[in-house]
Amino acid sequence: MKLIQALILILCTSASAQVIYSIKGKVLSNGEPLPDTNIYIENTTKGTTTNDDGIFIIENLKSGNYTIVASFTGYKIQKKTITIRDESAFLTFNLNESDNLDDVIITGTLKAVSRLESPVPVEVYTPTFLKKNPTPNIFEALQNVNGVRPQLNCNVCNTGDIHINGLEGPYTLVLIDGMPIVSGLSTVYGLSGIPNSLIEQIEIVKGPASSLYGSEAVGGLINIITKLPENAPRFFADGFVTGWGEVNLDVGFKANVSEKATVLFGTNYFKYDNIIDNNNDNFTDLTLQDRISIFQKWDFKRANNKKLSLAGRYFYEDRWGGELQWTKVNRGGNEVYGESIYTSRFEILGNYELPIREKVNFQFSYSDHDQNSVYGDTPYLAQQRIGFGQFIWDKTISNHDLLFGSAIRYNYYNDNTTATLNADEVTIPSLFVQDEIVLSKKQSLLLGMRYDYDSRHGNIFTPRIAYKYKPTDNDIIRLNAGTGFRVVNLFTEEHAALTGARDVVIEEALEPEESYNITLNYMKKLYLKNGMYFTFDTSTWYTYFTNAIIPDYDTNPNQIIYGNLDGYSTSTGLSFNIDAVLGSGINTSIGATYQDVSQTENGEHTEQILTEKFSGVWSFSYKNYPTNLTIDYTGNIYGPMRLPLLGDLDPRQEYSPTWSIQNIQITHDGLENLEIYGGVKNLLNWTPNKGNPFIIARSDDPFDENVQFNGNGNVLATSDNPYALTFDPSYVYGPNQGIRLFFGVRYKLN
Repeated sequence: MKLIQALILILCTSASAQVIYSIKGKVLSNGEPLPDTNIYIENTTKGTTTNDDGIFIIENLKSGNYTIVASFTGYKIQKKTITIRDESAFLTFNLNESDNLDDVIITGTLKAVSRLESPVPVEVYTPTFLKKNPTPNIFEALQNVNGVRPQLNCNVCNTGDIHINGLEGPYTLVLIDGMPIVSGLSTVYGLSGIPNSLIEQIEIVKGPASSLYGSEAVGGLINIITKLPENAPRFFADGFVTGWGEVNLDVGFKANVSEKATVLFGTNYFKYDNIIDNNNDNFTDLTLQDRISIFQKWDFKRANNKKLSLAGRYFYEDRWGGELQWTKVNRGGNEVYGESIYTSRFEILGNYELPIREKVNFQFSYSDHDQNSVYGDTPYLAQQRIGFGQFIWDKTISNHDLLFGSAIRYNYYNDNTTATLNADEVTIPSLFVQDEIVLSKKQSLLLGMRYDYDSRHGNIFTPRIAYKYKPTDNDIIRLNAGTGFRVVNLFTEEHAALTGARDVVIEEALEPEESYNITLNYMKKLYLKNGMYFTFDTSTWYTYFTNAIIPDYDTNPNQIIYGNLDGYSTSTGLSFNIDAVLGSGINTSIGATYQDVSQTENGEHTEQILTEKFSGVWSFSYKNYPTNLTIDYTGNIYGPMRLPLLGDLDPRQEYSPTWSIQNIQITHDGLENLEIYGGVKNLLNWTPNKGNPFIIARSDDPFDENVQFNGNGNVLATSDNPYALTFDPSYVYGPNQGIRLFFGVRYKLN
C-alpha cells in the first residue's frame, strides 16, 4: 500500500512539474500602445515583440523567478521581476523616451544647458557612437561625423588634422574638458592618445567661436569631455587587434582615495610594427607607431557642492614611415629616406569654484610639447609651452543669463627653422561678456563680445549674436552670426612645409586671418504613434575671409608659396542629418553635406585644394535583444577634390574619384560585464592608389639625386624622369590602409 501511495505521489509531482505557464502583458508610452518593443527574459534567449496593440506573450514557462526586460531603441530600458507559482502572469510596462536632444552640453555657451535650450547648435556624440566603429584615436573616430573630415597630410608619416565644413585643420580648435590645450604643434601631432574609454561625450560646434574661445576657433571647435570619476566604472578594459597587426588597449579604474577625493586613472597603448607595402612603391603603406598615453583625473567633494577637479595626461609616441629598409641608424641621413617623429607631451588642467556666494570658477591648463623629428635629412626640433587661465562669473538677473570672463594665455614656441631665429613668446590677455536674454517662452537672444590684446597685432574684437526661436516643443530655429580671428603658426600647422622636395616660399609678413560667418539651423523632432521617431537637423552657412593664409601649390610646382590673400575667400554650404528610431531594435543615422570653398584673388576664382564638394555619412544599427547581438554598419562617402600635382606632365589624377570607407561590426553583450566584438573595416578595400600610376612622386629617388633643373630652377624631363617630378608625398586625401578584420573585448566592472 505504501508503495502505491509513493508511486501516486511521484506521478502527481511529475505532473505538477510539467505544468507550463505564460507571461502576458502590454507596453505603453504616454498612454499609447508601443508596437515592436523587444520583450525578453534576462540572461536567456527567450523573448518576443509586441504587436500593433502593444500586446506580448511569452509561453512555455515553468514556475520560478523571472526578470522581464522591455526595450525599445530611443526609450529607457525597463525591467520587472516576477514569481510564477500557480498561474500565468500579466505585466504592464510604461516606457519613457530617452532623447539625446535633452543631453546637457557646455560648449556652445560655456555653461551647462540642455541641448534643446541652447541658442548655439551643438552636436553631441556619446561613447555609443565611438563603439559603432572602434578606433585607436579620436582622429579616426570623427570620420563618421557629417561635415567633419580627418585629413591626412602626408603619405609617409600619416599625420593629419580635422576639417570642419571644408576649412583647413588649423581653423579647428580642439578642447579637452573645455581647455584649449590642443593647438600649435599638437594640431598636427596631438590628436592621438586620448583613451576613448575615458570619454563622456564629444561636443562639436561648426562655425566661429572666437568670442568665447579666442584665436583658432575660426572654423569650429571640438570639445572632448572626459568622464567624472563618480560616473566611471570601478574598472574597465577595452582591447582590439586588426588583421594588419594593430594592437590597441585601454585600461583604467577609479578609486575612492578618501571620503572627499576620487581618482580616475586610465591608460591607452597602441602599437603597430608590421611593415606593409601593398602598392609596391618601397614605402610603408601605414606609418609604424608605438605610443602610450596615461591619464588621471581627481574630483574633490567640497562644502556647498563647490567644484574642484584636477586632471593630467602624459603622452609619448615614436612613429616612423619611409623606405622599407629604413632603420634608426638611418635617422637624419641621406642614404635611406624615413620620417621619424618622437613626441613627448604632458598636460595639466583643472577647475576650481571659488568659495563665495556668487558662482565664479577659475579654470586653468598647462601643456608642454617636445618634438624631435626628421624628414629625410631635414631635422625639425620644436618645443611649445602653453599656459592658460580664466575666471568665469555666471550670473542670472531677471531674464538675463550673464557670463563674464577674464582670461590670459601664455604661448612659448621655438624650433630650429630659419623662420624662428628667436623663440616666439607672447602673452595674450582677454576679456569677454555674454548675455542670453529670454525674450519670451519661445524666443531668446544671445549677445557676446570678446576683447584680446596681442602685442604683435594690437587690439582684437570678436563679437557674435545668436537668436533662437522655438515655435513648438518639436521645432527649433537658430540663427548665429560671428567673427573669427587667427594668428598663423606656419611650421607648427603646415606639415607640407617640412616634408618633400618643394621649397617653402614666404612672400611677406603673414597677417592674422579674419572671417565673418552666418549660420542658419533648423531642427525638428517627429514622433509617430507606432513608436518610431525621427530627428531632422539641417544647417546652411556662409563664411567670408578678408584674409586667409592658403598654401599655393599651383604657381610653381617646385614651391609651396605662402602669402596674405589679395582678395577674399569664402566657404558656403548646406548640411542635413536624419536620426531615426525604427523599432524592433533598429536605429539609423544619415547625413550629407554640400559645400563650396574657394578663393578670389586678383579677379581669379580658384577652388580650394584638398576640399570635397560633397560628403555623406551613415550608420545602421540593429540589436536582437533575445540573442544579445548588435550589428553596426557605418560608412562615409566623399566627392572629388582637387589634388596637388607637380606640373603639367604629372600623370596622376588632378581630381580624386568619389570614394567611400565602409565598416561592419557584430557585438555580443550577453555575458555579465563583458562585450565581445569583431568585424571588417574598409569593406570595399578602397585605397587612393586605385586609378593612379603611383601616389608618392619619385619614391625611387627620395633625395632627388637624379633630378635635373634648368637655370630657372624648374625640373627638366629626362629619360630617368619623364614626368619632370621631384620627390613629393603630399598627394594624399584618404587612408592608404585596405580591408582588414578586427576583433576586440570590453570588460567593465561597475
